[in-house]
Amino acid sequence: MRQPSFRGVAAALFLAGVPVAVAHEIHTSDRSAARGAEASFYKENVAAMNKMMSAMEVKPTGDIDRDFVAMMTPHHQGAIDMAIIQLRYGKNEVLRRLAQEIIVEQMQEIDAMRLAIGEKPSASAPVPTQVMTAPPTAEPRPEQRPMDMNK
Repeated sequence: MRQPSFRGVAAALFLAGVPVAVAHEIHTSDRSAARGAEASFYKENVAAMNKMMSAMEVKPTGDIDRDFVAMMTPHHQGAIDMAIIQLRYGKNEVLRRLAQEIIVEQMQEIDAMRLAIGEKPSASAPVPTQVMTAPPTAEPRPEQRPMDMNK
């Protein structure tokens, strides 16, 4: 995608009442930040792909079903890792939603494959992009307590 020229950006900001010196600073910092995020996105994506490809190199055991799961699990995990990276850096809401769906679906498929060969599913854990919440307290909050109908 072609970067807008400084003159075009400056003209638009000038018409909006932003001084040209400030417009140059905004345009330059936005471009630097975009390049930094883009570089981080590609670096993390390459690392995820390399990890996936390496983990998919499975020595055959003679059990086709187990070998299939051993190869497909890192393949699905690679999709999860790339979707998490999309959530970190992507701006398109449709793609972000799709990335969320990929994470859920691929985790479910990994568990289904594990169950099919008699293994336990993975432990449920929040996706790394989620904010951890405090563990529930022993005492329920007032709005969670049953209402006393005798009052």
